Amino acid sequence: MKRIIARLWRIIRGPMQWRVLWLAHAKFMVGVTGVLRDDAGRVLLLRHRMWPEGRQWGLPTGYAVKGEEFAQTVVREVREETGLEVKPGRLVQLTSGYKLRIEVAYEAQLVGGELKIDSFEILEAKWFSPNELPDGMQESHRLLILGKEPNV
Repeated sequence: MKRIIARLWRIIRGPMQWRVLWLAHAKFMVGVTGVLRDDAGRVLLLRHRMWPEGRQWGLPTGYAVKGEEFAQTVVREVREETGLEVKPGRLVQLTSGYKLRIEVAYEAQLVGGELKIDSFEILEAKWFSPNELPDGMQESHRLLILGKEPNV
């Protein structure tokens, strides 16, 4: 049986193989988060309008668009939500297992801009010390800030 499947696979080369793979595998959205710290080690947190009541504080985050490099998603999302310009740093998380979502997080370095929130998505923005994080914060983001592994 394995030989027959292997032979068929070689026969349907190219676009047909891609269609079969596409149908057989899960499709994911990619959520990308930026961990932005200032020179004092404080982290920028946003109170997100669209997030559940009581859990609205979190890091700048959004979804990657088709064809976008994930590191550039951080740059775009931080700019859209805060007006700040950042340079993506090291990858700090790459996790699947959230139903149809993959989570990616990068450190980000502030390189310019002026803090001006997008009032449609963001209610407020504040810098917090990692040992004085606010109540009502996304637990996965708290773990990112503290450098701990998420429980997936």
